Amino acid sequence: MHTQPTTTRSPRPSVLLAMGPDIHERLFEPRHRDRLAALARTDPDLVAHDLADPDPRVAAALAEAEVLFTCWGATPLTKRVLAAAPRLKAVIHAAGSVKHHITDACWERGLAVSSAAGANALPVAEYTLATILLANKRVPHSAHVYRQVRADHDWRAELDGAGNYRRTVGIVGASRIGRRVIELLRPFDLAVLLYDPFVTAEEAARLGVEPAALDELCARADVVSVHAPQLPDTHHMIGAGQLALMRTGSTLINTARGSLIDEAALLRELVPGRLHAVLDVTEPEPPPADSPLYDLPNVLLTPHVAGSLGNELHRMTDHALDELERYAQGRPFADPVRPAALDRSA
Repeated sequence: MHTQPTTTRSPRPSVLLAMGPDIHERLFEPRHRDRLAALARTDPDLVAHDLADPDPRVAAALAEAEVLFTCWGATPLTKRVLAAAPRLKAVIHAAGSVKHHITDACWERGLAVSSAAGANALPVAEYTLATILLANKRVPHSAHVYRQVRADHDWRAELDGAGNYRRTVGIVGASRIGRRVIELLRPFDLAVLLYDPFVTAEEAARLGVEPAALDELCARADVVSVHAPQLPDTHHMIGAGQLALMRTGSTLINTARGSLIDEAALLRELVPGRLHAVLDVTEPEPPPADSPLYDLPNVLLTPHVAGSLGNELHRMTDHALDELERYAQGRPFADPVRPAALDRSA
């Protein structure tokens, strides 16, 4: 059974850092090391890259650990790994999805799990806001034409109809990121549609959006931005039918997962120039070297950079250390992961 830490605990629990190579150096600043040392009994220079076949130092630390502090590249916590961690009570993940390393064995063990998904959602939402505004302003298109003409040009004619005033934005998925995008869009003169089968009309009203079926949203929106999780039910949820409904000149933005869009169908709309796209994720990732996505003037292709990077990683570290402090004080996590919710989340 899944539990939350709610009782008084040792003020400095034993913590083992477990994540992929090189992540630790980017995740932790000196101030983070100092705070971790104040909160926990740990060796900040001992980072477990492989818990399935640990070296003796890692094995000894794992046997004593009450908390695992994880990030990208963490080893899946199988029954065998958990058997070597008899004192383990919690996993604090300094990144988004925990699906890679949190297994059914963790829930059977009753581990408390926290994620920094909320912190990681912020830069994705900021990227999305920026690209929505740039897409409606036709900035990627005009920048491409400017590079080509390198001279005076009739930009008023070229960009006739561009702009953000009273445009319609369609948000696919009321995830953490989707909700943050909706919040960031509020100051602008934009109408917002939302497709999410789990959001009621009352909740949509509270969010300040108009609920719409997926096909309706695609047909009405000037920009369609995808924020649904990668699940069997969402595979190619934006397919040929939905793409055909999108208005000529409208833009599709994907910062979720490449598998949510039928890329072959999308290319059939992009190559002739009927639609525009901003793609931070693709299927596969990266695209093949000969993919048209690299060269199409109506496509802004970025290498999966919408999420936390650079100093944005430190926001996730701060969040995870806040959760560790809550744990040490016997308080519930602010952002617990619920096993039942994983069926509907990334």
